Amino acid sequence: MGNLLRCQLLRDPAVRFAGYLHPHPLVHYIDLKIQTNTSNVSPAEVLSNAMEDLGGETDHLTTAFQQACEKWRKENERYGD
Repeated sequence: MGNLLRCQLLRDPAVRFAGYLHPHPLVHYIDLKIQTNTSNVSPAEVLSNAMEDLGGETDHLTTAFQQACEKWRKENERYGD
């Protein structure tokens, strides 16, 4: 999750630095550090935007996967049961 957020944050031109630290595999949190280029944009703002963008990408990926599965089933139903 940390790497996914970091990569999405780095796509934003307003972000100068994004990094995370996962202290231990059994600990279920990450420390996230975000630095923006200007004081006009807050780190909380770019994090919120990144999370919204990831939500949209996840929805698109889910839809594309479901459509591909449906297409595969239709093409291969003649070989079925």
